[in-house]
Parts: sequence; C-alpha cells; structure tokens
Amino acid sequence: MRISRLKQQRLQIEEFTINSGEFWCAYGTSRSGINEFLALLEGELNQFEAETLEIPIAPTIISFSVQQEIFEDEIRNDDSDFLDRPDAGTLAYEFLPGDHLDSPLIDLFKLRSAMETGYRQLSSGQARKLLLLKALLSGVKTLIIDSPYDGLDPLACKELDQVFRQLKGRDLQILALVRNVEDIPEWCSHLAVFQKGILSEQGELTTILPMLQESKHNGTKIVFADAFQKKESADREPLPNELIRMRNGFAGYGDTTLFTGLNLVVNRGEHTLITGHNGCGKSTLLHILTGDNPKCYANDLALFGIQRGSGESIWQLKRHMGIVSPEIHRSYRVPGSALHVVLSGLFDSIGLYQRVTATQQREARQWLAAMDMAEHAQTPFRKLSYGDQRLVLIARALIKQPPLLILDEPTQGLDSGCRRALLDFLESVAVDGSTTFLYVSHRQDEYRSFFKKRLQLDHYSEQ
Repeated sequence: MRISRLKQQRLQIEEFTINSGEFWCAYGTSRSGINEFLALLEGELNQFEAETLEIPIAPTIISFSVQQEIFEDEIRNDDSDFLDRPDAGTLAYEFLPGDHLDSPLIDLFKLRSAMETGYRQLSSGQARKLLLLKALLSGVKTLIIDSPYDGLDPLACKELDQVFRQLKGRDLQILALVRNVEDIPEWCSHLAVFQKGILSEQGELTTILPMLQESKHNGTKIVFADAFQKKESADREPLPNELIRMRNGFAGYGDTTLFTGLNLVVNRGEHTLITGHNGCGKSTLLHILTGDNPKCYANDLALFGIQRGSGESIWQLKRHMGIVSPEIHRSYRVPGSALHVVLSGLFDSIGLYQRVTATQQREARQWLAAMDMAEHAQTPFRKLSYGDQRLVLIARALIKQPPLLILDEPTQGLDSGCRRALLDFLESVAVDGSTTFLYVSHRQDEYRSFFKKRLQLDHYSEQ
C-alpha cells in the first residue's frame, strides 16, 4: 500500500507506505481525518487528488459498515414469513471456508459454540470476531480493521491480541484504525497519527507512541449539558419508584440458553451497569425490557408498575424510555437526515412520520450543536461516519429526557473525548435523579462511581 500527495477537503497525506509483514495502527479522533482515511480505503472518498494511490485490490476490510451490509442482506433474505419457524439466516459456520471448520482458531476466538447460530443472532462482538476469523482462514494478504476492540469483552480482546502476535512474520500486511489511545495494539510494529485532517506523524510504534501519550489528543469537543434542560416535575407523568422488576428471568433461542434464574429490580436512581462476556445475553435482556424480544411476554416482568402481557401497549411503555443500542443502529435503514433521526426520538419511531413543532425542531438542533454536529443537520444519516451516527442516536435517546435511559454499548465508534463527555454528562444527570440508567459496557474505563448496581450477567449463563 502506498499513498503520496493526497489532498481532499478533510484529509491530507504527504506520504504513507505499508510493506508486507508490517502491522500498522492508524490513530485519530473523530474529526482528525481518520474517518476520511477509512472511506478512502473502502473506495468511498469523494473529490480528492493524489499523485500515488496504490491500494491492494479487494483488501479485506472489517468495519461497522461492512457488518451493517451483511446484516441488511440477512434481513432482505429472511424467509420467516414463508416458513413455520423463524429463519435463522446464514449460520456462522457458513461464513468460513469449508476445509477449515476444525481450525483451532475457532476455539481461540471462543466461537465453536456459535457455529450453528444465525448471523443475526450473534452479538456485535461475536459478529466482529466471525468476520476476522473468516479473513484469517481465507488466507488474506491485506487486512484492514476499524475499531478492532469495540464490542469485545476483555477476554476476547486478549484473545485477539494473541492471534495477531501469532501472525507476525507472515506474508501479510495489517492496518488497524482506532480512535482511543488506550486501544492502540501492542502487536503493531508501526503507528500513524491523524490530526486536524493531516497525517501528522508516522513511524515505528516504539518511537511514535511515547510522543502521542505525552501530547493532548482529547478528541471531539462536545458538551451534552448545553442541550439539556431539566424538565419540571409538573411536565412529567408520575411513575412508581420501582421502574423494573423481573422474577426468575430467562432468555435463549432454539436449544441455546443465554441466561436463566435472573431476578432484577431497578428503582429510580439505581443506575445499573450490566457486564458479561460476548454472547451471554446482555443485549437480549435489554431487548426483553424494551419489548423488542418476544420473551418479554414469557417472562415475569413489570415495567413502571405495569405487568407485561396485561393488555398494555409497548408504546405506552416506550414513551418513558430512551434507547441507544447496536440493534437500533442496525435497524435505522430508512432515509432521513441527522435532524430527522434526533426528532424521531420524540415519537420512538425508526424514521420521522409526524409533524413537528418549531420548539421541537429547535431542541433537536440544540442537541446536534452540543455534539459539534450543527453543520450536519441536513446530512443524510447514512452518509455520516459510524461515530457521528452514534452521536446522533444518543441525541435521539436524550431529546425527551426519559425517566429510563437504556444504553447498550453507546460509545462504540466514539473517540476518548466523546466517551468522557457522555459519561461526565450522565454523572451530572445522575445527581438530580430525574433519569435512571441501564448501561452495558465492556470497557473498564467506563465503570463510573455513579453506578449504584452492577449486574454480571454471565453469572446467570449456562454456557
């Protein structure tokens, strides 16, 4: 791979070369130019000129957008309506070369038990590992991975590091893109740094990383509190103190049990951190709580004092919730601008189908401005980078200042500054008690003191 004298409105690269056998990491915050660099590698960058642009033909790229494309293909090919059972879609083992189904890498990635699972049933972390496994077993020569650790539990991150350490010395070039200094892999041989739209530093990891750690790369400047206006109690519908009660909760699919015997009570102000290994059912639990999994009726579950299955409407419950999740991110496939997506949070819809008031428009624009995205109000949601899409979805969940905020790995794709800003904002909101959080995360640097409870979900797993 070789690039020289590349110029684009948001990206400049004087010289960049990756040789076979070199493992590179590219680091940059959300507005540094790294998103444009990824678009270049994916063939999606527009209006640029370059003296030299030598990118390997058909490199294997693993990114959130690639995962999204596979997910959408699986949705389009879903034959559940024509079967007498849910269509599992493409099973995990079908992604792998048929002559490598006994590979020890499958066990190293802890994916053996998921081989008969449909792609749509995999967690985002499992899907990421599956695509990486497919690339390695297929004999890839050039591998580009965007945010390799996002969505992976700590053990899976260590397993990934072990795999790449074993790959050193092979006829292979690897480029990992990260947006947090903490995520720069130690197995990389070289490091490139993007700053203010320019590839500013590059060289051997041992030389560049100490310089980077001493500098201040704090990420995008966003201030959530700028758009937050606490609602008066008179404007809120009165709710009981007990927001969630689940008795002997369970979930699974087919013959697979995700968790069982779960008793969970969340009262107002009891901000709860949910942790556990990939595939233990964290997202499934949240889907049950939000009514997006049919097990919500099979479980003994009460929300806001209302027993599920007692004739209530799911919209009656969702109006008290704000939700950010990989599932909503994947499902937001309808056309619409960033502004429309934020406004849709007022109606709990995927897409905007109702007339909005001038006041609601103003509030939505305030949220976009607070996230340094005012200029993107009319940009199509699907044209934004993954990290900017995630910021828009966070604004969508926050705009109605819900009593219950459900956040399933909300910081995926965000840089260090954005992650800190979100957690600092949640900490400030936690003090006034108007909103209670359920927060799923694998990142130990996100385990803040305002969490009053911690649910380690894999303690309820039979795996």
